[in-house]
Amino acid sequence: MLHVEHVSKKLGDFCLKDLSFDLPKGYIMGLIGPNGAGKTSLLYLMLGLYAMDEGKILIDGQDVESQEALAKDELGFVLAEELFSGQLSLKANANLYGKYYSQYEEALFLQYCHQFSLNPEKKLNKHSKGEKLKFQFAFALSHHPKLLVLDEPTANFDPEFRERFLQILTGFIQDGEHSVILATHLTTDLDRIADYVTFLNHGRLEFSMDREMLENSYRLVNGEEYKINLLSKDSIIYKEKGSYATKALVKNNRWSDYDKELLVSVPTIEDIMYFILKGEKSHASNRMG
Repeated sequence: MLHVEHVSKKLGDFCLKDLSFDLPKGYIMGLIGPNGAGKTSLLYLMLGLYAMDEGKILIDGQDVESQEALAKDELGFVLAEELFSGQLSLKANANLYGKYYSQYEEALFLQYCHQFSLNPEKKLNKHSKGEKLKFQFAFALSHHPKLLVLDEPTANFDPEFRERFLQILTGFIQDGEHSVILATHLTTDLDRIADYVTFLNHGRLEFSMDREMLENSYRLVNGEEYKINLLSKDSIIYKEKGSYATKALVKNNRWSDYDKELLVSVPTIEDIMYFILKGEKSHASNRMG
């Protein structure tokens, strides 16, 4: 569904550097990384809002640059940046921009407005941040995209709607022909629904892999520091001392042999991101020291 190949883009002092990964049909990808990692910039490249310096992006086989109209017809988006007209009603916005999509249905848009408790006759700029994102989501679903591109929407949803939102996403991919890429800081949502995880940091790709591979790649170990220090130094990504024990993220493999007194568990996505970023800062500090 989504093919990103050797993509680079310079944006002032920041640069996305040689990104390559794939998202097959029928799956949800979580896009994670700290603020300023390049998540939004990458999504803008997918949507054709930025032009690539190098590389290519394909949406269901359509090149986003050389086959822009065909590629965009397959995309639905929810962005923090407002690309719609604030002076128009939700319905007027949907009908105006719906003309650019071959499968837009006004009736379906109005149905989603009802489901999301939105007044389609009310001007867009009279809505809250969360309601504006709900509008974008309703519009995206109303033109039957094959790929949903979502940039940090859930942080602005109340818990009840967030649950419904996640249910809609899992239903969206059930036929095996649709996919989702969701950039979010709420990694607990990704622990629940993500089939793939892509981690950006400083514009570079830390990793992009399916959940099974991710869960097999790392372990969180907790116990006495001297026992953790007995593990291979190359396997320890970062360790953190607590009041009563030390916790560390380690690279895992089928030959890993852990002391029986160490508590070993599969880390969450948040654990993995946190310890990798802490390890990076520690290594940088040691080099400077």
